[in-house]
Amino acid sequence: MSKPKKDSKIIVFGPRGLVGSAIVRELKHQGFSNILTPVREELDLLDQSAVFNYFNYEQPEYVYIAAAKVGGIIANNTYRGDFIYENLTIQNNIFGAAHKYPVSGLIFLGSSCIYPKNSPQPIKEEYLLSSELEPTNEPYAIAKIAGLKTAQAMRQQYKHPWVSLMPTNLYGPNDNYHPENSHVIPGMIRRMHEAKVRGDKTFTVWGTGKPRREFLYVDDLAKICLQVMANIESAPDWINVGTGVDMSIAKLAGVIQEVVGFKGELLFDSSRPDGTPRKLLDVSTMNEKYGASYTDFVVGIKSSYEDFKNQYAKTSTGVISKSETL
Repeated sequence: MSKPKKDSKIIVFGPRGLVGSAIVRELKHQGFSNILTPVREELDLLDQSAVFNYFNYEQPEYVYIAAAKVGGIIANNTYRGDFIYENLTIQNNIFGAAHKYPVSGLIFLGSSCIYPKNSPQPIKEEYLLSSELEPTNEPYAIAKIAGLKTAQAMRQQYKHPWVSLMPTNLYGPNDNYHPENSHVIPGMIRRMHEAKVRGDKTFTVWGTGKPRREFLYVDDLAKICLQVMANIESAPDWINVGTGVDMSIAKLAGVIQEVVGFKGELLFDSSRPDGTPRKLLDVSTMNEKYGASYTDFVVGIKSSYEDFKNQYAKTSTGVISKSETL
C-alpha cells in the first residue's frame, strides 16, 4: 500500500477533542487537504447504520479514531456504565465500517490506563493483561483494551493495516477544563486560576500528591500519529507513546502554580483517590522506530494556560462561565 498523499481522503473522528484537533492541525501543517472532520451533530458514532452509511458514501482512505468518551479520575469512577458502553460502541461501529469498506490505514488511539495498576515501571507493551487494572478507571480501560485487541485480531485475520497507539497523559490546546470531569492538568489549571481570581490563601490538590505521572504535549502525539500512518504496514500492533519521564502530582501542582501565578499555599486532600501509584511508559519501541521530539513541559503548560484563558469567557468575578464540555 502507498503512503498517504496530500490529497488522500482522511477522516479524523473526534476532531473537536484534544487529540483529534491536534491531528487535524498537524495534517494541515503537513499540507494534507482532503480532511473529513465529522462532529456529533453530523454523525452520531453510537448509530451503527449512520457510521456504515458514512463510510459507504465517503470511501475514506485513512482513518484516525480519536473519538471517545473521556474524563479524569472522578468522571471515570462516576460514569462507569457510560464509559464502557459508549466507548465500546463508538470504536466497534468504526471498526465494522472500516472492515466492510476497507481503508489503507487506520490508527486507534487508546490510553496508558490499559496497563495493570501495579505494573513494573517503566511499562512495556508486553505487560498488557498481566494483572488487575486500576479500579477507578477499569470500565474505560477495558473498552480501550477491547479496541486494541480488536484492531490486532482484525489485522491478523484480514491483514487490515490497523495499528493502536497508547499515549500517556496528554495535555495542550483544546483541552476540556471542566472542574471535576477533566484530566489532572486542565482541571488543576482551571481550579487554580479561579482560586487566584478569588484571592484564596490556599489551594487544595486532590489526593496525597505522591503518585507520579508522565505527561505528553498533544501536538507531539499528533506528529507521531502521522509518522506511524506513513509507515503503517511495518508498525507493531500497538505502540506506547510518551516522553519516558514522569513527575509527582505535587511537583505538577507547583509548576501550574508558578505558571498561573497563584500566590497561596498548596494543601493536599488525602480523602480523594490517588489512582495508580505510578504510570511511566517504556517508549523504546517508539523512539527506535520513529524518533521523537518533545515540547518543554513548562512551555506546554504556559500554552495550555493561554488556551484556557482564550477559550473560556469570564464573568465579572472572573469565574469561568462558558461551556463546561467540548
